[in-house]
Amino acid sequence: MPTPTKGPRLGGGPAHERLMLANLAAALFTHKSIKTTETKAKRLRPVAERLVTFAKKGDLHNRRRALSIIGDKNVIHELFTEIAPLVADREGGYTRITKLGFRKGDNASMVQIELVLEPVAPKPKSAKKSAATEKAAPAAAAPAPAEDEAVADDAAVEETPAETVTESEVAADEAVAADEDAAK
Repeated sequence: MPTPTKGPRLGGGPAHERLMLANLAAALFTHKSIKTTETKAKRLRPVAERLVTFAKKGDLHNRRRALSIIGDKNVIHELFTEIAPLVADREGGYTRITKLGFRKGDNASMVQIELVLEPVAPKPKSAKKSAATEKAAPAAAAPAPAEDEAVADDAAVEETPAETVTESEVAADEAVAADEDAAK
């Protein structure tokens, strides 16, 4: 668990805070989204993310560690069997906090904390990284291939179709020719 904050705890003593965060985490894993105060959600986030990390590892030891925090076996089963496979590719950031406004009675800042279960889209490679990998690839292919590989490479070269000229390249060439004619 993260280090306790200085000053007053949520709801009283440290034991009560720990139990309250465990109950909030159980509700979060059961319902996938809960509405609570901003302070409680910010304190819940590291606890919930740590439990999801235990679930991603999935072994018996981590199951028992999660069970020591949340005592409900049904919630732990749901966490390990349903939630963990959905966030298997995600490296962190399993929760999302969205502000909702203020509560009517005491004007407390209310938020919705939810699990982020959408699949992770791989990041596109930037032009700098792809250019660096293209430069590294020919350097790796520099050693002379064996005779069998050389014959296979020659056959592959013969089978590849000739380069085709795209319409945009043709249009660009015509524009350059027109500019040259206009200059004369």
